[in-house]
Amino acid sequence: MPEEFGSEVIAASEQNSAVEAYGRKVNMNTDTYKVPRIGESAVSVIGKSQPYPEDPANLDTVLLDTVKFGGQNVIAEEDLADSNVDIISALQKSWALSYAKTFDNACLGTTAVGNGTTVPFTSVYKEVSTGAAAHKIATAGPVTYDKVSQTFGKVEQGGYFSDSEIIVIAHTSLKESLRGLVDGNGRPLFIEQVSATQPATLFGYTLQFSDGSKTSPKNEQNPSGNPLLIVGNRQHLIVGQRAPIESKLSVEAGWNTDEPHLKMRARRAFAVGRAKAFGILEVTTP
Repeated sequence: MPEEFGSEVIAASEQNSAVEAYGRKVNMNTDTYKVPRIGESAVSVIGKSQPYPEDPANLDTVLLDTVKFGGQNVIAEEDLADSNVDIISALQKSWALSYAKTFDNACLGTTAVGNGTTVPFTSVYKEVSTGAAAHKIATAGPVTYDKVSQTFGKVEQGGYFSDSEIIVIAHTSLKESLRGLVDGNGRPLFIEQVSATQPATLFGYTLQFSDGSKTSPKNEQNPSGNPLLIVGNRQHLIVGQRAPIESKLSVEAGWNTDEPHLKMRARRAFAVGRAKAFGILEVTTP
C-alpha cells in the first residue's frame, strides 16, 4: 500500500531527509530516465537588419537510475493483539526515519562513484570533489564565519546561483558550532526553526539538518565520517520518484510462527545537475 501524501510516514521522511524535502522531484515511469541539462544561451546586441548570430544549443542530460530502499520487521501476533500502541504505525514511522538518514547519505555523502548497490548514486560530495574540486573547502575544528562565507562564495561564483533556490544542508553535529556564528554587530547568523512555516536559516537561507550529511565510503544509515555543510541550488538536487514509500503486512510469511512480516520500501533515483551549483564545507577531525 503506497503512503498517501501528508501521512505521518511521508512527513517523518521529509522532516528528516533534506533531499526528500528540498530536492527537485521528477516522476519516473520507467526505471531509468534522462533529465535535460541545458547550459547558458548567448545573448547579443543585434544591429538593424543584421542576422541573428547562431548559438548551438548546449544540451546534454543526466541519467536517473532507480534503486530500491527497503526493510522488513517481524512482529509477534501476541504483540499486535495485546499492545495498546499502534505497532504498525510506530514501525512505519521508525522505518521512515531510518530511510531519511540512509537516503540522504546516498545522495550527499558517499565518497565513491555510484554503483547502484553499496553506493546507490554518485553523491553531491563525490561530484563536487571530482569535477569541481575548488568548490570543496575543508576545515578542522568548529565551523567559523569565514569558512561558511567562503562556502557560499563558491556557489555564488559557480554560475548557477539563484537566491530563491538556495538550500543549506548541514549534519546535525554542526548545530553547536553554527550557534556561535555572529555578524559584525553580534547578531546570530543561524536562526533556529520556530514553526513548520518558518524553518531554520543560515545567512538568511533555509537550513535543513540531516543525519545523513556525513562522508562514508559506502551507503550507511549512520555514517561516521566527516560532517558536511552543503550550500547549493536545490534545482540541481534531482530526485527521481519511481514508486512512493510503500508498506505491506504479510500474515502468510509467518504462518509457522505467528509472526507477520511488515515490509517497507521506496524506489528512488538521484543525480546532481551541475557540480558548480554547490559548495561543500567538510569538517575534518582536528
